[in-house]
Amino acid sequence: MPSSDTACSPDPASRLGSLIDLAPPLAIRVAASLGVADQMAAGMHDADVIAAAVQADPDALARLLRYLVHQGVFTEEPTGYFDLTELSRLLLDRSPAGLGRRLDLEGMGGRMDLSYFGLLHSVRTGQAAYPVVHGRTLWDDLDLERRRYLDELMLVEGSRTLPQVAELYDWSAVKDVVDVGGGSGGLLTHLLTRHPHLRGVLLDLPNSSAVAEQLFAEQNLTDRTQILLGNFFEPLPAGHDVYVIARSVTGWPDAEATQILTRMAEAAGEDGRVLIIEVLPPDPQVPYSTSFDLDMLVTVGGRERTLADLNALAADAGLVSTRVIRGQHALLLMEYVCASC
Repeated sequence: MPSSDTACSPDPASRLGSLIDLAPPLAIRVAASLGVADQMAAGMHDADVIAAAVQADPDALARLLRYLVHQGVFTEEPTGYFDLTELSRLLLDRSPAGLGRRLDLEGMGGRMDLSYFGLLHSVRTGQAAYPVVHGRTLWDDLDLERRRYLDELMLVEGSRTLPQVAELYDWSAVKDVVDVGGGSGGLLTHLLTRHPHLRGVLLDLPNSSAVAEQLFAEQNLTDRTQILLGNFFEPLPAGHDVYVIARSVTGWPDAEATQILTRMAEAAGEDGRVLIIEVLPPDPQVPYSTSFDLDMLVTVGGRERTLADLNALAADAGLVSTRVIRGQHALLLMEYVCASC
């Protein structure tokens, strides 16, 4: 297989060869899954010793390590002493957003990455590849641990945008807010901490409630929050001031996204408002957003959408736009009211 050092070659064949080589990303993920870097950081540097610690075949692990030495991920001395490099030290980070956890093939991040082996199915059908690869949808695959990983990851990824929601939108006249599909409770925590007069309702599936409940307790918000177990395809509790859906519409195809917004419009009624919060790609799209768009396709059949796309979905759900608020880091807050109420 082509070496990764051909990636910058001006020769088209070499460049394409580097792009199609599946060995480096999979080899690195296997090393992350086994915790090889962690063993080296703990003082184990012999392949046989590491293999015993991670319950791997000694010969196969040594071959994997030597391949990754060639890729610059590890180093090897003539004595067979393996050690870390700047690259493999990144695998020591097992925090929610850390690469050590993100690349673990037995964790949720790794399972999502493996969806790309069903990309052909997605491009042919426009449907998610995750159930083709794993036998069930991503949502059905979320046991407590996998859901916790996604919720913790969303807390980290929302650290730059969620505080803006509390500042940019006028919450002064709002008494209560329903976070539809609120997951780990990060958004409600920011809102209620910044605005002591607010009360919040979090609606999501059962596996999400544990993280949110713990977070609310840590922030002394338990008496101002309510957790409702359910899904946003069913009727939502009516009579609240604002219904928020944050960074969730991208995770669904158009038909399902419209159904979710329809439920929110029904619950909001004549007096309530619907607030869609998204991080939208700029125009023209930049590489990171096109990558995320493909991620959404293969994992859940969702997609990145423009403001015009979201307005069209909202219109199909019986909503009309009242204002758009732009924040930093591509954040958009889109407010709607019921068109026919």
